[in-house]
Formats: sequence, C-alpha cells, structure tokens
Amino acid sequence: MLEVKQVVVEAKDHKRILNSVSISINEGEIHAIMGPNGTGKSTLAKVLMGHEDYRVVSGEILWNHKSILSLSVDERARLGIFLANQNPISIEGVSNSEFLKTALRSVRGENVGIYEFMKLVEKAGNELNLPASFLHRSINQDFSGGERKKNEILQMKILKPKLIILDELDSGLDVDSLKIVCQNIEDYRQENPEASLLIITHYSRILEYLIPDYVHIMKNGSIVETSDFSLAKRIEKEGYVGINSMTGMEKDE
Repeated sequence: MLEVKQVVVEAKDHKRILNSVSISINEGEIHAIMGPNGTGKSTLAKVLMGHEDYRVVSGEILWNHKSILSLSVDERARLGIFLANQNPISIEGVSNSEFLKTALRSVRGENVGIYEFMKLVEKAGNELNLPASFLHRSINQDFSGGERKKNEILQMKILKPKLIILDELDSGLDVDSLKIVCQNIEDYRQENPEASLLIITHYSRILEYLIPDYVHIMKNGSIVETSDFSLAKRIEKEGYVGINSMTGMEKDE
C-alpha cells in the first residue's frame, strides 16, 4: 500500500531532519514508530501528508506503486491517507457538521444526503461518547484535549481512509478515553480489514490496545531497528539508550 524508499527530508531552513528513511506498509498491517523527542517521527507523518514546510530532497513515496510526491495534501487525502494530528487546531466559525459534510463530499466525489449523513455522524458520535451538541460547535473550539482526539477519530470513521496515521494519539487522553478511542479504531479495522495503521508514539501504552505487527525505532532522523511488539516492550523497560543499529527484522529493506 505505502512504500517509503530512502527518503531524505529537509525543513525550510535546509536543516536535514530525515535521513534515508525506508518503510513498507501492506494492507491490514499495523506499524508503530517509536523514538525519543525531536527525532523526526512527527515530521515523517507530515511528509507523508505533503506538508509544505518540508522538502523531500531524495527518495520516493509510493502509494500502490505510484509516486505521490507531486500531490497536494487534499489529493493525498482523497487517495485514502488520513492523519490524526498530534495537536488538532481550532477553526472558529466552521462547525463540525459543515466540515464533515464538505470533507465527505470531497472524498466521495458526490453530494451526501442529509439523512444518511446524520445517521453516520450520530452512530459514530455515540460510539465515541461524544454529545450530540458537538456537531454544531466550531471545530475543536473550547474542546478538551480528549475531545479533540475523539473528534479526529470521528473524522476517520466518517471518511473511511485506507491508511490511518496516528501522531501521538495517546497524548492528552486519560485511560478511559484511550480505551474508547482504541476500541473504535479496532472496530473500524474489523469492518475494513484492508485498512492499515501507522502509529507514532513515545510509549507502548497505546500499543497494548492496538498491537503492532512491526515496531520501528527512529533516532536522529533514521530508522535504526525494526522488530515485532517485543521491541516496544523492551523499550518500555530499557529506554532508547541501547538502540543504536539495525538488528531486528529488516522488513523495510
């Protein structure tokens, strides 16, 4: 589904952030990227979505064997790539219902009937324990951290993407909210078995609920080790200090 091949990325100030990163994600797989702060994990998520603050100096990003480097953010979203942001922004004056209807129409390429739309949103909102009133509120305006993250997952459930990138979804969520959010993601995967996850996180807590097939450790802008879920458990006990070289399963190559 997604192939990242030896990607080198610079910021606008020409500072290099990612160094020859490679990762391959097949349909239905769960991948996790872990690593210390400032190592490039969130940058990779933004690069996959086509964020204008970053430039791919070399390498390729392929979606079903076709390059997406020239595609804009909205074009990548229409392909089925979805990013749940680490810090979802507020947009005053644009209601959640207006945003969701517009986004759904864009993804489907046709208008969505109001009855169908309301049924979709009501069901998804109930499953996330979101009050019905949130639909009429401005996007994330005066939302708590947990509500903002739930709103991201609501968008996922409505837009039905094929690749879901979760950028530190667990930050700002209490234990109960994390369980609800992860259960909704797992239910979505059961209903859409071809959908894949890329989870970016510092901690293994979220991976207890969404168990990854592959765990990648990133340090200094490079993936330095890849293995299965046992690698996340090892990091939880030992930290990142001892992770220096590629010693795990070299699936990325």
